[in-house]
Amino acid sequence: MNDTLPGPERLAELARAVPEGILFGTSSWTYPGWKGMVYQRDYPKTGSSAAMLEEYARFPLFRTVGIDSTFYAPPTPEQLTSYARALRPGFRCVSKVWDRLTVNTFPKARYRAQGGEPNPDFLNADVFLDEVIRPCDAHFAGHTGPFVFEFQTITRSEGFNPLSFADRLDRFFARLPREQAYAVEVRNQEFLTPPYFAVLREHNVAHVFNSWTRMPPVGEQIELPGAFTAPFAVARILLRPGRTYSEAVDAFAPYDRIQDRNPALRRDIARLVRQAQALRIPAYILVNNRAEGSAPITIAAVAALLEEQERGER
Repeated sequence: MNDTLPGPERLAELARAVPEGILFGTSSWTYPGWKGMVYQRDYPKTGSSAAMLEEYARFPLFRTVGIDSTFYAPPTPEQLTSYARALRPGFRCVSKVWDRLTVNTFPKARYRAQGGEPNPDFLNADVFLDEVIRPCDAHFAGHTGPFVFEFQTITRSEGFNPLSFADRLDRFFARLPREQAYAVEVRNQEFLTPPYFAVLREHNVAHVFNSWTRMPPVGEQIELPGAFTAPFAVARILLRPGRTYSEAVDAFAPYDRIQDRNPALRRDIARLVRQAQALRIPAYILVNNRAEGSAPITIAAVAALLEEQERGER
């Protein structure tokens, strides 16, 4: 079972085999192509997010989910309330942070009027607390997992080097409440330095092990000294390194089958699980459809690999 989704009994068996504290989920969930896999009901193209989430959370292998829409705008009370009603108690979500806080220079593709200008709210702790933390505390308590700060590729012209980026993170996280869980995802390989990991460790912030176009494979990131920086781990399995997001979208939709099987990536995810177990920390592992073609099938394949490895160790 590597490229197809198993039946209900086998799915339940695989779910029982996933170690406690290992939380698999997907990057977002509003994919009609999952009908017959994750979803049994028909949903309209828009306006069904909370209803789909309720059914998503019943899928045996899913213990978390990535809320990606909050990258484009902070969550509204209505949105958070609808999600909270859809989820069972204790089901925690990994939320991407509004990109208004993580872009140093406004990208022209998204911010046409401000494109190319410096962003005054880059890593603004007050904006983060007001627009993200307080609404979640009020309307999503009990479902809040790590907040992921995704930093898209920062160019040299923006004036950051690895040390100055780490210093800027240090000043920002020093102002945030420590009872929340935070994680940082970078798209600049050169930022993966001892100062970067030291700053994250100082503030109990996780490095996001990400599979992305211009990043080293997850297995190589795991091997970096001090890469596990928090009392939890976060991974986002997005793309095969070297492939662009738009290429994957065009090639893999509607995400109902494996189209680019990647055994090395599956083994890297399994290694991350074993490392988290050895460190006795929970791990939030989010898989994107664009990694292999269908995130639910990839997760099932990794669960089967973990089961196989466990048998081999007995």
